[in-house]
Amino acid sequence: MNAMVVYDSQYGNTESVAKAIGEALAPCPVMRVSEVTPEQLTGLDVLVVGSPTQRFRPTSAAGDFLASVSAAGLKGVRVAAFDTRFSAQRARSMSAVLGFVVRLLGRSAYAATHLAKRLEQLGGALVAPPEGFRVAGMEGPLEGGELERAASWGAKLRLAQEPLGPRPDHVVPGPRGGKPQARSQPAGRG
Repeated sequence: MNAMVVYDSQYGNTESVAKAIGEALAPCPVMRVSEVTPEQLTGLDVLVVGSPTQRFRPTSAAGDFLASVSAAGLKGVRVAAFDTRFSAQRARSMSAVLGFVVRLLGRSAYAATHLAKRLEQLGGALVAPPEGFRVAGMEGPLEGGELERAASWGAKLRLAQEPLGPRPDHVVPGPRGGKPQARSQPAGRG
């Protein structure tokens, strides 16, 4: 299996998670988004992309990396996305406003959701729901057990052969309020 883990990291937490995933996945190359060119993605079977969650989105470096990949540039590649984040409970304890926004946005409050949508828009076949790994504070450290959980998730990705079916966040109402239908392509920015 030809796999790669690509990540951005500010304080080393996302990098640690990426390395744990990469070791369990293949082992395979684990590279910062700033070190990867779209040409290096050619021939991959599996691509995993990760970023810290900042302002409810991936970092600009992670977004710029995905923007550099051509449309359908990941066609036929099995993909997955992860992030590092505060737990919802931790966000509420830090600020009532932050807790409210996280509750309001739901899964969209985290970078992995945005990364997964963009990977699919680029033709990738998502093989696992977006995953989040918890940090204790803005600069970390990772909460206890998160590196082990990352390694376990990486091992599951190694075994994942089939893409996920339509996800709830990819469902739109049918014509005139009829039965919901899965989107063929996710809408919105990724």
